[in-house]
Amino acid sequence: MTVQYGGKSVYGAVLGILMLEARFPRIHGDIGNATTWPFPVQYRVVKGASPNKIVRQDPMLLVDRFIDAAKELVEAGCDGITTNCGFLALTQDRISKAVPVPVATSSLMQIPMVQALLPPGKKVAVLTISKETLTLDHLRAAGVPNPEDIPIYGTDGGSAFTRCILDDHEMINFEDCRQDMIDAAREIVEADRDIGAIVLECTNMTPYAYDVRKATGLPVFSIYSFVKWFHEGLVPDRFRLELDDPRAGLF
Repeated sequence: MTVQYGGKSVYGAVLGILMLEARFPRIHGDIGNATTWPFPVQYRVVKGASPNKIVRQDPMLLVDRFIDAAKELVEAGCDGITTNCGFLALTQDRISKAVPVPVATSSLMQIPMVQALLPPGKKVAVLTISKETLTLDHLRAAGVPNPEDIPIYGTDGGSAFTRCILDDHEMINFEDCRQDMIDAAREIVEADRDIGAIVLECTNMTPYAYDVRKATGLPVFSIYSFVKWFHEGLVPDRFRLELDDPRAGLF
């Protein structure tokens, strides 16, 4: 009989997601749609943390609420914590010091790794929901060593994506959002031929990552790519070992 040890309230869902308090619809691919993930996740909504407050104001004013919610997720059995807004990179240091598990607050944390993948002369561009308010401080908090070298583009000028999400509309035309993303993506490659990859800051952009890739021909990294990588570390895939079979590895 195999001995098993307890200590958690919930098993089988080791990733915890800190959610902003919002009511806009979340389509498949959005971090807040549980069917997006190929593994179980746990959520906690941080009361009072609206998209407008986090993106257009100072998220550090609410950091204690995020810490409390992160602690609840750890208590519930989570072995890793992420969030549903790239602007929460500013809270990375505070949250990671407050909980005993790995924390990945922002898709922006992928930038150094993606830059290392690119050939000489190529650079990473960021596509954000709010170019107006994404600062070098956000990039520094995400671990980007030379944030001034990272070009930032936004969907601010579009007709739907930025406005509907940040103002928390309960009805959204997602085809208009798709077009905003495509337009912003084309702007990136038209503005700078040295761009070698795109990191999507906003967690609501994942459903359009394929469209961005198709419009630009560039690799696209999102919160989905980041969290799948993160989760693989928390729960590595298991492969059958055939150590007793002399033919193992031959076929």
